[in-house]
Amino acid sequence: MPHIQLLSPRLANQIAAGEVVERPASVVKELVENALDAGAGRVDIEIEQGGVKLIRVRDDGSGIAEADLPLALSRHATSKILTLDDLEAVGTLGFRGEALASISSVSRLSLTSRTETQEAASRVEVEGRDMDAKISPAAHPVGTTVEVRDLFFNTPARRKFLRTEKTEFNHVEECIRRQALSRFDAGFTLRHNQRVVQSLRPAESPLDKERRISSLCGQQFIDNAVVIDAEASGLRLWGWVALPTFSRSQADLQYFFVNGRVIRDKLVAHAVRQAYRDVLYNNRHPAFVLYLEVDPATVDVNVHPTKHEVRFRDGRLVHDFIFRTLHRALADVRPDDHLRGAVAQSFGREPEPAAGAGTDAPAFQPQSHQISGQPSAFNGHFGQAGGPQPQQEWKASDQMAFYNSLNEGGGVATASRSEGFTPQPMPTPPQDGEEEPPLGYAIAQLHGIYILAQSRAGMIVVDMHAAHERITYERMKRALVEQDLKSQPLLVPLSLAVSQKEAALAETHGEELQHLGLQIERIGPETLAVRQIPALLRGADTEQLVRDVLADLIEHGQSDRVEAVTHELLGTMACHGSVRANRQLTIPEMNSLLRDMEATERSGQCNHGRPTWTLVTLSELDKLFLRGR
Repeated sequence: MPHIQLLSPRLANQIAAGEVVERPASVVKELVENALDAGAGRVDIEIEQGGVKLIRVRDDGSGIAEADLPLALSRHATSKILTLDDLEAVGTLGFRGEALASISSVSRLSLTSRTETQEAASRVEVEGRDMDAKISPAAHPVGTTVEVRDLFFNTPARRKFLRTEKTEFNHVEECIRRQALSRFDAGFTLRHNQRVVQSLRPAESPLDKERRISSLCGQQFIDNAVVIDAEASGLRLWGWVALPTFSRSQADLQYFFVNGRVIRDKLVAHAVRQAYRDVLYNNRHPAFVLYLEVDPATVDVNVHPTKHEVRFRDGRLVHDFIFRTLHRALADVRPDDHLRGAVAQSFGREPEPAAGAGTDAPAFQPQSHQISGQPSAFNGHFGQAGGPQPQQEWKASDQMAFYNSLNEGGGVATASRSEGFTPQPMPTPPQDGEEEPPLGYAIAQLHGIYILAQSRAGMIVVDMHAAHERITYERMKRALVEQDLKSQPLLVPLSLAVSQKEAALAETHGEELQHLGLQIERIGPETLAVRQIPALLRGADTEQLVRDVLADLIEHGQSDRVEAVTHELLGTMACHGSVRANRQLTIPEMNSLLRDMEATERSGQCNHGRPTWTLVTLSELDKLFLRGR
């Protein structure tokens, strides 16, 4: 049996480096975090050969005193925490005190720093073969510069696992993007092989922040984003969430920060996914840049050496707050509330002003008489239309009859084709200064599928089935909430074999399960009996539903499975109960649908996440036909 002995400082640091220093991006992350903790207003990062040859990080922070330089490269040496109370309420990005020591053990590191009280700067150099620090005078402004050369030069096995130069630099660039998104008050410059890749100035105003977001995440993201800012129970959530129509095939545009620290947390991911549940198409992923501000004492950041994971003291509260905030933000989006995003939905084209179309815009003529008081047969399906109504009653079939009068032998035969028929003028938007509905006025139906509407902004195309499906779905959800979820007893109770933990959980959360419409009794140490299920779900797989609910309770402390399955059923019913293709609608019916869309939550997407409408601006039409060229 070998004797117990202390590890050498170099070996101990190299072991720690295995957790902290995975690749060059890990080094950049630790150095930039140290710079930001030092109060830097400007951080310059220079990379060569993807970070393997050189990583240089310079800041204008407070600097390090000459006497502290050798200690700065020692293990578990830090100026950021001192007592256990400091650890329980960490307010800095780095705090473990092992980053510089670990980096210096696998590279050739030099640190040059100067404080405001020092007349000259000092430099300390350390190589991985021996951990002896060498201090020498140097010329340097107030701040710190850290140079890391020849990463993994003494650990060739680790160097073999590195990817290509381009791949490693992409990781570095992603790291800088996260830091730039977390700190708007600091400027960043990133160079790779003497070429400037990013140059970001400090952003103080909301406009400057949006500009930084657009430069890092793309202009389309900011055009299709909803700004949120909510505060409750000591929590504040603010940032930008993209509309469901701006979804991604991968989760590559998701940034979540807790007190300025970028994290990846299953609780947060579940809350966001739940908020987007019935508005995302298939397996698409939402895009967001969100900032959560909490009391540092209520969150544990000392979970993992990389500090990418946190643990909340009250995870249930945080989860519900994030979900309800995002859910409400997405529900409150209306066509008139977010015109810029609506324009951007038009296949990612640049947004244009909604009003004042220019000299080529048609002159709008006021109508002289009101719509007749006869109710439409379709209005009973849509409900009363709110907002302004078109000023004339006519049908699309009337227009078709007029065209047929010019060319007999084709088209749709209608009762309007009579000897005394006179084509009526088409309803047009009001004059400037008069109020106009966000989705304009319907003018025609295309192929029995789409509604064409006209507004001052341009032409609006609506998928009538998808739009009516969302309207019906939201009404059915409200009706279900008002009448509460009814349960149906099973003729023969369903017996389930579960683990002891699941059985105990079902027994403890009996009241919560009853509220969901599930009556579950524990009849044995590892046996449950399901006696009642929601009436709407009598055709569903009861066993799988119960197991999914218990799995959610174990992982998240709550479950929305019953609600999800119920809403899925309501979505199917709404789909079958909505207006079908080739259903000929009158102009009042189409306008009634448009007004209902303007008053319905999440009307920009159907139940399956597909867009319900799009806008083609007048400027886009002018470009298409080369007007003004």
